[in-house]
Amino acid sequence: MQTVTVSHWQSRIGRQRDWIWRGWIIRYSFTLNSAENSISKPPIVLLHGFGASIEHWRHNISFLSQYSAVYALDLLGFGGSQKAATLYTLNLWVEQVYDFWRTVIGCPVVLVGNSIGSLVSLTAAATHPEMVQGLVMLSLPDVNARQEMLPKFVEPIVRRIENLFAVSGLLPLLFYFVRQPAIIRRWAGIAYENKTVVDDELVNILSAPAQEKDAEKAFNAIFRSVIRPDFARAVKDLLPHLDLPILLIWGQKDRMVPAFLAPQFARLNPQLQFIELKNVGHCPHDECPEIFNSHLLGWLTTHFG
Repeated sequence: MQTVTVSHWQSRIGRQRDWIWRGWIIRYSFTLNSAENSISKPPIVLLHGFGASIEHWRHNISFLSQYSAVYALDLLGFGGSQKAATLYTLNLWVEQVYDFWRTVIGCPVVLVGNSIGSLVSLTAAATHPEMVQGLVMLSLPDVNARQEMLPKFVEPIVRRIENLFAVSGLLPLLFYFVRQPAIIRRWAGIAYENKTVVDDELVNILSAPAQEKDAEKAFNAIFRSVIRPDFARAVKDLLPHLDLPILLIWGQKDRMVPAFLAPQFARLNPQLQFIELKNVGHCPHDECPEIFNSHLLGWLTTHFG
């Protein structure tokens, strides 16, 4: 399998390893903290968003490793992990994270996720509470909320359009279109409020995995899975039942997952701290890493010393 790692990123994303999970190759990175007091602090596990990878945390891993050990994981179908043609659900990624935790880490961690990675983190915390000591979510999507927000007369139209792509021969054409670096640059320009951050390095990080072998098959499988109504559990069914420190960070200018959802989610759990970042888009950890890192470190120190 071709790796998407570029040598000059190496020092920023930690040491990398391949892990075989259910016969699939999974890529992860780790950066250990040698300080004596770090032993008592929970390791941090970073989970990227849709279409991203370990490299998307390149501005955060080194900084966070000064606090504790940091692990970053490429979800199946993304980044340097295998592009499997299988039935994707949130639970599949949750099982991947849980098995990785049991195999490699083994003590309670802080899960940090962006976008779809935050929904994986939330579901993992609800499903395997023994694994998670703290939860940090950036721009939390809710597939079920999307269905609820659609007017009833619009829902069948949207469903027909999605099914048209899923069952016809249009998906390969769509994949060929969306994986082009020029299109990815435009897409990132929507996701990021600060357009100067959308540079060649970022575009390469987002576009390189889509050029790998079997990337088209994985894209087709993920697309078909995401539009299924049973793809994920609703946030409102998960968040109220968590008993642990929670941090929710949201960019005020998020155009991918509307920021008005954040206060609604914040009211679902009294242990949740909500931070809104002005003039920031969908990926706060990458768009304004200094601000994000500072907020996260302050929250970690407050709750875990």
